[in-house]
Amino acid sequence: MDHVVVVGGGLAGVRSVEALRARGFAGRITLIGEERHRPYDRPPLSKAVLAGETDSTAVDSDLDALDVTVRLGTAAKGLRDGVLETTEGEIEYDGLVIATGATPIRLRGEGRQYVLRTIDDARALRERLTPGTRVAVIGAGWIGAEVATAAARAGCAVTVIEAAEAPLAGALGPEVGAYTIPWYAEAGVELRLGAPVGSVDPDGITLMSGTRVRADVVVTGIGVRPAVDWLKGSGVAVDNGVLVDEHLRSTLPNVVAVGDCANWWSRRYGRRMRVEHWDTAISAPDTAAATLLGEDAVYDPVPYFWSEQFGRMVQFAGDRIGAERTLLRGDPRTDAKWAVCWLTAEDRLAAILTVDRPRDVVQGRRIAERGQRLDPRRLTDPSVPLRDCVKE
Repeated sequence: MDHVVVVGGGLAGVRSVEALRARGFAGRITLIGEERHRPYDRPPLSKAVLAGETDSTAVDSDLDALDVTVRLGTAAKGLRDGVLETTEGEIEYDGLVIATGATPIRLRGEGRQYVLRTIDDARALRERLTPGTRVAVIGAGWIGAEVATAAARAGCAVTVIEAAEAPLAGALGPEVGAYTIPWYAEAGVELRLGAPVGSVDPDGITLMSGTRVRADVVVTGIGVRPAVDWLKGSGVAVDNGVLVDEHLRSTLPNVVAVGDCANWWSRRYGRRMRVEHWDTAISAPDTAAATLLGEDAVYDPVPYFWSEQFGRMVQFAGDRIGAERTLLRGDPRTDAKWAVCWLTAEDRLAAILTVDRPRDVVQGRRIAERGQRLDPRRLTDPSVPLRDCVKE
């Protein structure tokens, strides 16, 4: 293998380059990115950048030292065996890493919708977050809550509109998501639940019920779609992202996928997973690089992510699908710090959510990785370290 092309100039793309070099690949590497910015981290966009604390989130990587050809402002258009078609011409490859990420979902309507995916998105939205500005945020998920946090701190009049009956209902379930409802009122944010949006208008939003919500700025944060349309007709199987096996290998020879666009098979959970978080972009490239170089590596993590919202650090590890019950560590109604554990029928930890309890999430992730059983009685005592709840 003489030439590897990495498609995608985000964190997953850069880490793929680093992983190839770390594993001894001495051939040519070309990194192409659709944006004209040097590769940067996305998590700070909804945090430090939106808050005005920084303007740069550049990835800490010396691309010159890695001896990689970087072609910015270049988008992938198509793919056939051994040839990548781009807006700047064709590039031949021996190995290909697909790391094209995802694109935000927008709603219908003639009004302007701000989204938060790129550094330019964050800067454009930040300019509009001024005292007294009426901001409507569609979606009370992770991004919606973080945008609402920044807008409220900037002195905006913020309304968050959510179709479900609780914030984070899709990620955590409605019962656990409901524990975060008081956070909005405490921050001076109006939260409207069970309110699906019909259209985004020039002066605000029209709900499906016909109710109008006036707004100067509308931010849509209802999710993303994997950026894989350019792969149509390529021979790469696509279904909610690039379909890859546990080695991150696609259906086309010498083509792997990583990051938000990869829908991989998990041995651990016995199903496909596509995780849109920073930790995946960091960890998956090592497996992908090993696979390209003919090594036998398996990607099978316990997913992890975090969110900073309304002055709280919220962290999650694991996968709650298939869990039989939930147990609380602390009382979300009265305690500033608490956690929720999802257990299987055998009392193994499927997933854990923590609010300002970082030690719990670190220990919980290790317990989930090992498949250890827990003592439910000890687990509900927040004064007992999680590692001490493991059954011998």
